Amino acid sequence: MFEKLSNHFQKHISLSSEEVSICQQLFRYKKYRKHQFILQEGETCRFETFIVKGCTRTYEIDDKGQEHILQFGLENWWVGDLFSFLSGNVSRLNIDCLDETEVFHISLNELEELYQKVPGLERYFRILVQNAYMAAMNRIYSNLSKPALERYREFLARYPDIEQRVANHQIAAFLGITPQSLSRVRSQNLQRKS
Repeated sequence: MFEKLSNHFQKHISLSSEEVSICQQLFRYKKYRKHQFILQEGETCRFETFIVKGCTRTYEIDDKGQEHILQFGLENWWVGDLFSFLSGNVSRLNIDCLDETEVFHISLNELEELYQKVPGLERYFRILVQNAYMAAMNRIYSNLSKPALERYREFLARYPDIEQRVANHQIAAFLGITPQSLSRVRSQNLQRKS
């Protein structure tokens, strides 16, 4: 199971077998049931989480009870609330499992220990944070300036095959539109393809 995480590291950096062994000692494997929370609003995010198998959603619920999905997490993705994780402040986010989900967790203390023992992983996590920042900025720009059809197409490009894994109302919540608007957008998309 740890091989998936190790292979993911090795896409960006080279690790010796000894370094892989150190990593394996510091990460904690855990299984979650469908609908079980990895993180709930009001808790402090104590782990960064790598998804080995399954699907998660990261979301916030506003004062009106409206759900706003920030991210779906799939196999080989990292999820968590980095602000809460690094600052120790409580999270505004919820992360729950949409499928049976298997993950590896690492705490902040273990991550710091990992940086000391395997310096190459500091580079790996820097690359992750940079990529996450760029993805977040692209999402903000897209939500501010692009029509729903274009946002839907970007969603499909970012999350291929996810439509079979998540409910329509969740896709709509990710795109910031109503489920009825999602139906119209899908029809427009099919018409443009033909």
